Amino acid sequence: MKRKVPESIYRCSRICRVLGNPTAYEILSILANGKQRPTPLSQRLKVSIPTISQALRSLRNLDLVRYENTAEGKYYSIKEEQLLEVMNDLTQVVRRLQRGEY
Repeated sequence: MKRKVPESIYRCSRICRVLGNPTAYEILSILANGKQRPTPLSQRLKVSIPTISQALRSLRNLDLVRYENTAEGKYYSIKEEQLLEVMNDLTQVVRRLQRGEY
């Protein structure tokens, strides 16, 4: 019998899954400093445009980023600022683990 998972737990697991993608995580880290277009993201991360586009699509599908159309193209930005706090907390956990504090 398949167990029904509460919607909030399901959405949390989906967010954790996308944050487990290093490219998506790096994109969010860059967007923390302001909106950005896919091409500069691709150049900065040294990955292909299709890879950037796929990561942005995953982030957009979870409502973590938004985009705005301009004459220069689409600009992406972080939609939920609290996500940055979560990422900072994760960074602190990793640093403590690396120092052997746990």
